This record gives sequence, structure tokens and C-alpha cells, in this order.
Amino acid sequence: MSTMWHGCLADTDYFEMRSSSGHDYGVWVTTPPGYDPAATRVPAVYVLDGNWAVGMTAPLVVTQADPMQQIQPYLQVSVGYAGEDAQHWARLRNRDLVPPGEPIAPEFADAVEMSVSTGRMTREEAEAYLAELRDTRADAFLAFLAEELHPRIERDYHTAESGHGLFGYSYGGLFSLYAWLSGRPLFETVGAGSPGVIGEDSQIFARLRELGDSLPAAKLHVTVNDRELFGDLAVYQNLAKNTATLLHRLTPRGGAVTSEVLRETHLTGVQASFLSYLRTCRCA
Repeated sequence: MSTMWHGCLADTDYFEMRSSSGHDYGVWVTTPPGYDPAATRVPAVYVLDGNWAVGMTAPLVVTQADPMQQIQPYLQVSVGYAGEDAQHWARLRNRDLVPPGEPIAPEFADAVEMSVSTGRMTREEAEAYLAELRDTRADAFLAFLAEELHPRIERDYHTAESGHGLFGYSYGGLFSLYAWLSGRPLFETVGAGSPGVIGEDSQIFARLRELGDSLPAAKLHVTVNDRELFGDLAVYQNLAKNTATLLHRLTPRGGAVTSEVLRETHLTGVQASFLSYLRTCRCA
């Protein structure tokens, strides 16, 4: 990492890795200040959408030294895209973070169309964005995290054997729910911020029905934003409504599920959501 970037993201390494599926990923690894694995090994917390989220979440590693509410030590692994793919992260995440077979909600398509009409996205960009949603592979990306990336992190950074976490926001939050429902033993805590459960026919509800009365053992923390619920954009209203429906269905089953409503918009909520996850799931 360059001197400039290292100054912005202290104690952070960067490397690139090609998955067995042939996709190139950029990985930022932020260690606790003064981390010495020979003395104490810490678990990893995997954070999705690294190209966007690393600058807002990695600095919160300092919460591990907060004398008023100390967070249990962790090593943050932010996962994004590398090379030419980095400039297209906003659409490539659709491929990796959305469960296979997830329907494209009409409200989501309308939101993309609005981006075209307001000039925030060209027609070509919109078509490429939606194309990634027609063949989604969250299953392959989950396998990459657990079976390819984590062994490398474990080897190179000597992480703890257990206690690892996962955090995602928006479609990353949808992925977090998918990973949680998949029951991967790697992740003992999962944070799902404003998860992109846009339609009532989401694969998340289908997977929940498949589980019956049982729930995964991992602790799940879910956040939504009040301005999603009370705003005038249908795509965010549906996201908040369906997240609430999911929580209502989870609560009677008695699992380790917590939630919080944040005073943010969808775009400003990522850092607050990650901090809520740390306070709830990693408080010492």
C-alpha cells in the first residue's frame, strides 16, 4: 500500500487474489494497533463492499481501545474488487452478493430507471447493472470467502481458530442473511445492515421456510434506517418492511437475533450499522 493510503488506513495491508471462479478480488486487512499474533491471536471480521466500505469501517478498529465501551479484538478483512473490476464494483457486487434465483423486484427496476432519468446512470450502465442480477452467485462467493480467502488469512495473519464474523450492508446485508441461513460454521456473528430483501418472494423467506423451527447457531444482528421506512422511495420502503417481517418471523423461534433502528438514510447508514454490529456482537 502506498504511503498516502497507509496514512489514511493505518495498520492495513492490501493484496489481490483470484478466485477459483476466475474473479479478481482486492482485500484490505486491518490489524489491531500493535497486533502481535505470537502473544494473542484474534478472530477475523469480514466486511463486504470493500471498495466503498473500507474507508468508513476499517478506522473503527480503534474501538478496541475505547475505555468506555471496549470492543473485543478483531482483525478486519474488507473484500472488494481489483484491477479493472474495481471501477465496476457497484454492478459486480450484484453477481456476488445476491442469492441464486433472487427475483428482481419491480420497485428495484423502477429505482434503476429513475437513476437513468435523473442522469446518475447511463442507459448502458443500467443495462449492465441489471444484467448482473440475472445470474447471481452468492453461493460461489460464500464458498470463496470460507474455502479460499479465509485459509489464506488464517495462514498469513495467524488468526484465532474461532469467533470470526461477517458484516454486509444493503445487498451485502442480503448476502449476510443468506450466509447466516446457510449455516456456515466459519461465522459465529453476522451483521446485516439494511439487507436488500426487496420482494416478498425473496430467497431469504424461502430459505427460512426450509429451516422449519430451527435457526442457525450464529448470532445475527440486523439494522434498518428510519428514513428508509418513512421516506418516499418504494424500494427502501419495501426493504425496511420486509426486514421487519423477517424479524417478526425470527423472534418467536428464540434464536440469537438482535436488531436496531438507526437514524440514517440508506446511503449514510453503513458506518452506523457496522458500529451497531460491533457494539452488539463484539462488546467485551
